[in-house]
Parts: sequence; C-alpha cells; structure tokens
Amino acid sequence: MTNYDKIFNSSEVSEESLSPEEGVAAVAVVTAIADSAVEEVDAEILASILWEFEVFEEYSEDEITEIVDRLIGIVEDEGLGSLFNSASQALSDELVLDGFAAGVIVLIDEEELIIPKDKQPYLKKLQKALELEDEEAEEIIQEVIAAFQEAENEEYFADEDETIIEELYESPSGNFTVPIPVDPQQGGKVQSQEGVVGFSDDFGTLLRIDYYPIPLEQLDELESVAQEEYFQSILVDKYVPQAILANVPTAQIKYTEYLEDTMMGAYFVLIDMPHGSTISQQENNGTANRLDAYRGLLTFINADFLYIVSSQRSFLKDENPGSLEEEVEDMKERILEFVETIEFT
Repeated sequence: MTNYDKIFNSSEVSEESLSPEEGVAAVAVVTAIADSAVEEVDAEILASILWEFEVFEEYSEDEITEIVDRLIGIVEDEGLGSLFNSASQALSDELVLDGFAAGVIVLIDEEELIIPKDKQPYLKKLQKALELEDEEAEEIIQEVIAAFQEAENEEYFADEDETIIEELYESPSGNFTVPIPVDPQQGGKVQSQEGVVGFSDDFGTLLRIDYYPIPLEQLDELESVAQEEYFQSILVDKYVPQAILANVPTAQIKYTEYLEDTMMGAYFVLIDMPHGSTISQQENNGTANRLDAYRGLLTFINADFLYIVSSQRSFLKDENPGSLEEEVEDMKERILEFVETIEFT
C-alpha cells in the first residue's frame, strides 16, 4: 500500500475524541506529515496558519499550538490513519470545507500559487475521503489561492507606502499604538486578537504585547498589596506556567528583578527555553529542530491596563549564551527600547 492508502484506507480510530475545530487542525497535521517525517513538522508554523481560519478566532496561538502538538502526538502513537479517521468523524457538516481548505493551504506553493503536481494525488484522495464534489473542491482551492494573492497585494502596497507613512498597529481596545517593528520582506508577520499582538519574522524576531484591563476590585486590592508582590504573582505564578511552561515544559526561570524606577514600577523575568524558539534550524539529515532561546518578559501598569511585553533571543546550533548578567542586560535593553516606541492612550 502507498502512504496515502495507510491514511485513507485505514479502519483505525484514535481513542482520543476530537472537537470539530480540532478535526480541521487534524486534517492540516495529517496533510503536513503525509509526505514527510513527523519530526519535520513545526507545530508553531502550523498553528500560525490555522490561526488565520475563522473557526479558530476564539483561540490564542498558544492554544492552537497545544492542539497541534497533541495531534502530532496521536500520529506518533497511533498513526496517520487513526488521526484522519478521528478527524473525519469530528468534522461537522459546516466545517468539512474548512477541513479541506486546511489541507489545501498546507500543500499550496506560495510562490507559484498552485498545488504542485506531486501533491495533487493526495489532495484528490482527501477530497474523496471528505466526500466533496469536484466543483466544491475546486472552489475551495481557488478561494485559498485568491487569499494568498490578496495577502501578496497587501504586502506590496504596504511596501509602497512604507516610505511615506510609518505603519502603525492600533490595539482593538484603543489603549495603545505602536510602529510595526517587522518587515514583510523578511517574513514579518503581525498576529493580533483582543488582548495580545505579536510581531515576528523569519530571522527570529519576536516582540509581543499582552494587555489586560484591570478590574476595579483588583485596583483596590493593588493598593493594599506591594506592587512587586502583585507583579510577581501575575508573571511568575500565572503567566509563565500558562503561556510558557505549558508549551515548553523544560523551560526554567533564570532571573527575576523588580525595577522600581522603570515605568513607575515594573517586574522583569528571563526564561531559558530549550528548543523553545519560534524558529527552527535544518539539520544535515533534513529534519528541522527548534532552536534554544531566551525569553524576556516585562510587566507593568499603564492607566487601567496591565501589560506584559516580551522578546526572544534565539541561539543557533553550537552558539552559547553569554553570561547571565550580559543576557539579562541585553534583554532588558531590547524590551525597553521596544516599550519606548509604544504610544499609550
């Protein structure tokens, strides 16, 4: 049997049940692995693709990454056929087309805006397995191609306007604006939803702003609690476990510091994240492994919002960090330089 037969002719079904949304993600995972090894699939890249789907608008990118990691684990334990059958069962009638679109977007050649010939047999089998008519499948393919074309046009006109006007990001809550610090020509991306915006590119840049309106009762509570203690409880006890350790269990806090004279009081944390970078490096055997990274976090209050601003420093293979003191100072400087560009309103 071919690899595709093992996917589409399998009778195995995973013991783990999937939600309809997870079914869409599972089709993307199966498609990404169908012609490659599990180790070559980057969960964060897949998550960033899926985050563009309307069905995931209520999810954070970290939550989608967790889902993708879980689905990859099912493949490792039970095989592609088991995951695909579970996905097929989970997809509601409304999301079957989204599932097919997730497969298309993984396969498309972004430069030529076509489905490569060697990928077309897989796509045809996926269409048949999802019981889609030729017209339905072709319409989805053309919609995905049109979306890529529109994105390219937006990047082109953004580049044309860059010399005239510095492009700004404005938060949906209207509490701040910030010049976009990444360049589309270098793979720069802006990923935003209520409460968080991230700026990243192909060279390892990661600048992120999480922001939360502080309820009145917490403001009252803050008056009776030392600010350092409050920030520590938010950053060390809540944010780091939920946003960092949940995705990179081997991560460790290397340094913490209360900066009394910064932003009228701020709290800084440096985290060591083995294989936790947002970018990967190709190995000689063709596999891609995530780089080691340091992540710096700075939390502070402005008006009635709590902010957590973060940045990343990735280390190439065989590249070692400097002394802890040097890395701390460099990361603080990097984050504070970014914070200075933020216009709070």
